[in-house]
Amino acid sequence: MLTSSLRAFAMSAMRKPQVLFILGGPGAGKGTVCKQIVDKYGYVHLSAGDLLREERAKPGSQFGELIEHHIVNGTIVPVEITCSLLERAMATSDTPHNKFLIDGFPRNQDNLDGWTREMSDKVEVDGILFFDCSEQTCTKRCLNRGAKGSGRSDDNEEVLKKRHQTYLSGTMPIIEHYKKLGLVYSFNGEETPDAVFEKVKKTLQKLGW
Repeated sequence: MLTSSLRAFAMSAMRKPQVLFILGGPGAGKGTVCKQIVDKYGYVHLSAGDLLREERAKPGSQFGELIEHHIVNGTIVPVEITCSLLERAMATSDTPHNKFLIDGFPRNQDNLDGWTREMSDKVEVDGILFFDCSEQTCTKRCLNRGAKGSGRSDDNEEVLKKRHQTYLSGTMPIIEHYKKLGLVYSFNGEETPDAVFEKVKKTLQKLGW
């Protein structure tokens, strides 16, 4: 007979992972807010970009060269690779919450189609936290980050312009799609991180997170 703790663990293992997508332009504050959420609630932050950069840096990675090509050109890595890395990260996480913040994904219609095809029956998407911020502010933040030694090959003005155009043409239609479903929770990314986080906390409470 299962003890109550074992029963709770078994039920947790059977539940699908709950996901919130975190979207906004490069430098809109996505990573900062995710860190605050992780520190307060213990949920798992998965950055699609970080996972791709880690994979690119692995010796002998079959995807490394392809990922590097897309990153330095400000374009989007094929969705199958990104979904595979996200799924692996969720499967190997030891979080007791089974709640994941997926930062910087889906970035375009191909990403969304691939996610739906590969992952829709494996996870529950509870919505999008969208951080709206001007290109000027986003660029300034990324250049400051690069000047402080972020180590990111895409933290330079030329690539940032491409990334912002990619964001406007590819990601904004995805946000509009989810808005029609009533699943977008918008925040002013121009505000201070603490001010934004206070509003995020209220949204998480409404979502039962």
